[in-house]
Amino acid sequence: MTNVSEQDRRSGRAGQDAIKRLSQPVKGRIVVAQACTVLSALLSFVPYLALVQLGDLFLGAKAAGQPVDAARAHEVVGVLIMAFLSQLFFRALALIITHFADMKLRYVIRRQIVERLGRVPLAWFGETDSGAVRNAVQDDTKTVHTVIAHGPVDRLNGVLQPVVLLAFMAAVNWRLALIGVATIPLYFALQALSMKDMGPRTAQMNGHLATVSSTMVELVSGIKVVKAFGKTGEAHESYAKATAAFSRSYGDWCAPLIGLCAVAGELISAPLLLLVNLGGGALVMGAGAANLPQILACSLIAIVLPVAISAVANTAWSYQMAGAAATRLCAILDTPPLPEAAAPKKPNGLAVSIRDVSYSYGEQTQALRGIDLDLQPGTTTALIGPSGSGKSTLAMLIARFDDPTSGSISLGGVDLRDLSARDLYGAVSFVLQDPLLINASIRRNIALAKPDATMEDIRRAARTAQIDETVMSLPKGYDSVLGTDCLLSGGESQRVSIARALLADAPILIMDEATAFADPDSEAEIQKALNVLVKDRTVLVIAHRVGAIEGADQVVVMEQGEIVARGTHRDLRGNAHYQALVRQCGLQLDGAEGGDGHE
Repeated sequence: MTNVSEQDRRSGRAGQDAIKRLSQPVKGRIVVAQACTVLSALLSFVPYLALVQLGDLFLGAKAAGQPVDAARAHEVVGVLIMAFLSQLFFRALALIITHFADMKLRYVIRRQIVERLGRVPLAWFGETDSGAVRNAVQDDTKTVHTVIAHGPVDRLNGVLQPVVLLAFMAAVNWRLALIGVATIPLYFALQALSMKDMGPRTAQMNGHLATVSSTMVELVSGIKVVKAFGKTGEAHESYAKATAAFSRSYGDWCAPLIGLCAVAGELISAPLLLLVNLGGGALVMGAGAANLPQILACSLIAIVLPVAISAVANTAWSYQMAGAAATRLCAILDTPPLPEAAAPKKPNGLAVSIRDVSYSYGEQTQALRGIDLDLQPGTTTALIGPSGSGKSTLAMLIARFDDPTSGSISLGGVDLRDLSARDLYGAVSFVLQDPLLINASIRRNIALAKPDATMEDIRRAARTAQIDETVMSLPKGYDSVLGTDCLLSGGESQRVSIARALLADAPILIMDEATAFADPDSEAEIQKALNVLVKDRTVLVIAHRVGAIEGADQVVVMEQGEIVARGTHRDLRGNAHYQALVRQCGLQLDGAEGGDGHE
């Protein structure tokens, strides 16, 4: 059997703490539900008491040779029915309360997750596995269901009801009570053995499941590229390894427990319990120490007891599963958000100033070092450099997708950290290679940055972006939901994103050149829209084509997180170092045949 590490033990304890933390918003409802459970458990013995009294009534009448007292019999039957119905009512009421509490908790958790994800650095989404986020938001909130909707009721009832019924059995006939619980200690012993280290092992298993989920998401999301390049075997390898690791861990844990669980189940099975209790009861009655009504009532209780007790064992497994899910949910809720200024300042102008900026991904990857750069209003700056040189990271920091590790970036003389999100994103907009459209109507996609925009404003932006005719040709027009009512090509999606940027009308534009991967038919239309978009704006473009460099007011060459050259295209075209970097980016310098060899 796989050894359980101390880390897995800590994970088990952390899971229970996470459940307590997440359940705080519905703690009051759970307490009310548990109060109803207590009432239900306290009433559980009354039907059996009425059954004993009814048996004594009939046997007493028979022994006396007199008719049964009908009025008394009706009274006892009425008590039996009312007690039974009351017990069911309080139990059902408790479950209704906890189920409503569960629905409220799901809403609260998902709302908190959405609020937190809306405040975390956008760079976090690039660093965090998308499968883990999806699993937390969609699946983990459902996994917590059992410990809220059933756990508080089943656990309390599984402890309190057996205590009440055992006390009643002992009061009726202590000998029958001992016979009734004869097999239960053995059941508990086997259950304790089978549940040893359940918390740590469940945490271990959930770790494997999370890995399986994330590798599956990666496999499915990249399957087109995988098949296109004939790398199916390699792509499946990580997923196969993850599933094999889960299978081994689960098998090593569960295989030895199958026999124990089977024997434990037989010890509380109805046939065995009836055999023990009726047989033992007959011996006690033969000795004159019990009567038939007592034997029947205690035998029925003996059958009911394991049902309540086993519910506790079953709930224990759910608590372990929910503990791992709750830990992941708390990890997302504890993700540090971007700091917000307590007293936001207003920018004085639109000049962007970058001073001695460095940025690291974690502790090992230094992405930027000592960057100094100015973006003057109305100018275009082109960033070029090989992959991994820091171009996208610098653009990300200007948009405050994250904060620099050191140094500062200011807008209008005010550090971005001292600006409100409204002021910052009212001044900065984006057009990236990936259009980043959401599964909503085209109207909403265009109006994301300006939700109060009129239909006339939306169509004006779409016409300028060369996409209005395409949208109007759809059956539902601007109400067409992307991915449901229509599918747009890459070029069409890019023009929708350009329309969004036009509608936002922000004076500063960050652009990862939008035509870099456009098909020839779409490129001309996109370029027309971009020519309008960049007019009279401050533009920072990550350049992939020579046209973006030729028209730039300044070209910034980056390598290994540093600026190694800057100037206009004309200033730098004779620079050998510049030429090498441009060619490394896949660009061509018309008329440059090698340069002078100097920097």
